[in-house]
Amino acid sequence: MENIENNDYKLSFFKPTTKKALKNRNMALWLIIIWATAVFGFQFLLRIMQEPVPEEAYNNYELVWENVKNENATDEEMSIFANSVLQVLGKVYVKPEYQEALSNAFTWSLFKIAGEDKDELLNNVLSFEKLYEESESIFDEEYIAAKTKLENCVADLLEIPQTDPRRVAIPFSVNSEKIDNYTEENKVITAKVMPMYLIHNRSVLTDTKFLGFPFHYFYTAVFLLTLFIGLCWIYCFITDRRELKEKASN
Repeated sequence: MENIENNDYKLSFFKPTTKKALKNRNMALWLIIIWATAVFGFQFLLRIMQEPVPEEAYNNYELVWENVKNENATDEEMSIFANSVLQVLGKVYVKPEYQEALSNAFTWSLFKIAGEDKDELLNNVLSFEKLYEESESIFDEEYIAAKTKLENCVADLLEIPQTDPRRVAIPFSVNSEKIDNYTEENKVITAKVMPMYLIHNRSVLTDTKFLGFPFHYFYTAVFLLTLFIGLCWIYCFITDRRELKEKASN
């Protein structure tokens, strides 16, 4: 009993005191290195290989922005600008302050090219806004009808096809209070936001498809998870095998 009480049972992962503990430490370190290399090495590789690639909407925006900003753009240029801005407004998430500025840009440019359809467009906007505030359900028939009418009206003006997913964002991108004036503040925000949402870092790792997924998505969402589970299994398998060998030798 006295010998047991005098023994030091402190364990250290970094300073193993037995051969078995040393082997276990080394194996754990190797598995950690493999995992860290797979996770962080791929991110560094993405950074090294990536190049900024603009969407077509951004290239179109750049062609007309100076004239739009100086308010001397043609109707065709305004239409190109409105289509490019709608491309951003149709993204899954846009910061509220950016959305407000882009809504101003979209609404203002839209009414600039509306011509004889301006009154009809305004009536459709006001009708939708009224029902948007009053309707208690998005399944209200009047609300749906007003939404569809505004969507079709704008889509016809901008020549947006029926299958274009941006159509969904149209009714929520027009604001009757932002028709007449495209503020200087919102122009500055627009110039800042457009490249943020329309220029993406891409490489062969992001453009290559694997099992139906972009390769970088498959690698991070599927492969790394599988790798982690696999490394845990390897650790358990090797540990069990060592235990069996020790028992057999004893």
